[in-house]
Amino acid sequence: MTDRYIAGTINELVIDHLELHGAYLTDGQGQQLLLPGKWMPENSKPGDTLEVFVYFDSDDRPIATTLKPYAQLNEVAFLEVADVNNTGAFLDWGLDKQLLVPYREQKAKMISGKKYLVYIFADPESGRIAGSAKVEHFIDKEPATYVAGQEVDIILWEKTDLGYKAIIENKHQGLLYENEVFERMSRGLKRKAFISKLREDGKIDLRLQPSGYEKIDGLAAKILYELKNNNGFLPLNDKSDAEEVYDLLEMSKKNFKKAIGLLYKNKQIHFTGDGIQLTR
Repeated sequence: MTDRYIAGTINELVIDHLELHGAYLTDGQGQQLLLPGKWMPENSKPGDTLEVFVYFDSDDRPIATTLKPYAQLNEVAFLEVADVNNTGAFLDWGLDKQLLVPYREQKAKMISGKKYLVYIFADPESGRIAGSAKVEHFIDKEPATYVAGQEVDIILWEKTDLGYKAIIENKHQGLLYENEVFERMSRGLKRKAFISKLREDGKIDLRLQPSGYEKIDGLAAKILYELKNNNGFLPLNDKSDAEEVYDLLEMSKKNFKKAIGLLYKNKQIHFTGDGIQLTR
């Protein structure tokens, strides 16, 4: 059981008693809130522990739901605008009540139907849960304690001249260098990455492959270069002789197979009967 429920997050609460309109749940400190009947699991009874998301209804009362939002408090998400009015933009985050992004938390006026990267936060005065497109105001607030080679969760933020900025573990920003990325990247993409380097200025470099793949990444880039200079085709595949591979690309067959495996996994090439073809 959750010791004290926190609005904007998923909590484990216990059914205290049932009413016609739903179940009243309680946390470890005796605080109660309603789980409306439409979200109650079948055959629920007092004493059952339920995993619920706590938020505020239209009257700003805490309420529970068994629906799971796309993101929780202090997390970053790529969400679509469902509606815009004089208050701000309302984003679909997987619940019946949409997530408000007030105008003061928008970088530019949000447009219905478009997606934006937002940080979900609690208003320090009212406690209400809201979103902000000004993600940079909420991250990098605490020292980074990652180590080189550590696997982390990232969400792609935006393209820069050097590469791609990403949010690491909802807490810090990092950079993927463009010359080390061999797959399609799009804003809001979630995936695993690896800490490459923690810089003295506090900036964090990222890689998409674990340590040891640096050489293969470079060879994959070389193969892409040769493909683009040969009309998107090379008469080589994993059955080619080692001499043929070396004569054309100056790399071992073993490394060639690893590199084309990486390119194939990233959907940048496909195999034909007599070679490899650049995917367009």
